[in-house]
Amino acid sequence: MGSQLNPCLAFTGNARQAMEFYREVLGGELELGTYGDFGSPEAPGADADKIMHSVLSTSDGYPVMAWDVPERVPFQQGNNVALFLGGDDVKLRDYFAKLSAGGTVTLPLAKQSWGDEAGSLVDKFGITWMVNLARRRA
Repeated sequence: MGSQLNPCLAFTGNARQAMEFYREVLGGELELGTYGDFGSPEAPGADADKIMHSVLSTSDGYPVMAWDVPERVPFQQGNNVALFLGGDDVKLRDYFAKLSAGGTVTLPLAKQSWGDEAGSLVDKFGITWMVNLARRRA
């Protein structure tokens, strides 16, 4: 698989509505997963139904990703686009380390409840990056 870079939109509770709207406009297949679905520590209470990961694979082949940011992640309306770097290439660990230099790690790169290594950071230029190193499946 290697790796791939996709845009990822951040929301504060309305990612589901936004992605359903984009699906109506752009067509395609929409995958939605909540914090509760993934067994995330963010899941208890009202956050359980918020979107942790969504992907719209549009009819024209454009990937659009989105999530609802948890309270601990810095968020500023108007600056809610992140870059999602994912795949099964172990070089992603090195990219995460280099991107975080001089920036702020908001989620250390570590194994997550869904089995992959994932982490997020804001680089020294204020750009949010999310990295997901997929576990290799047999």
